[in-house]
Amino acid sequence: MRKRLLILSDLWGRRHSKWVATYSAALDRDFDITYYDCCELGQINIAEYQEESLHKEFVAGGIDRAVEALIGLEKNKVHILAFSIGGTIAWRFGIETNRINSLICMSSTRLRYETERPKGEIELYYGAEDIFKPKNAWFDKMKLNYKIIKGKEHQMYIEDREQLSIDVAEALAKISR
Repeated sequence: MRKRLLILSDLWGRRHSKWVATYSAALDRDFDITYYDCCELGQINIAEYQEESLHKEFVAGGIDRAVEALIGLEKNKVHILAFSIGGTIAWRFGIETNRINSLICMSSTRLRYETERPKGEIELYYGAEDIFKPKNAWFDKMKLNYKIIKGKEHQMYIEDREQLSIDVAEALAKISR
């Protein structure tokens, strides 16, 4: 039986997520995938579809609304692959519910503000040039597995999706046994 995997979008949601298909294709053989648009989960007003306004909406209550929505939708333990803001939502979902088997976050820079970690296997990926990635001391304090991708910035999960989707599939296969 295939395991359940949730994929949580970045702040752009479904509207700019064609790149997610690369990850889904790499994972579909081993997982039953459910995709969540974080804009929908967080009831984000996308009328002004600009990065700054979307970010403000998430920070001003959208993250909390998305976590509550996810809690209502997911009643069992799951594996999660989350991108950017989706990682913060997944992280807090795990803290609130203890329903994470494994969590892989890509460029989830807001995690640097978290002081508690969810239970479960966790692996984080960041671009070395992402100026908002957590500091090494944070990774050590939280006792996390992480990979820093040399020469890459925040959008590395889109730009390097061919290779990263393979890496993520291998990591999930290993940690989801």
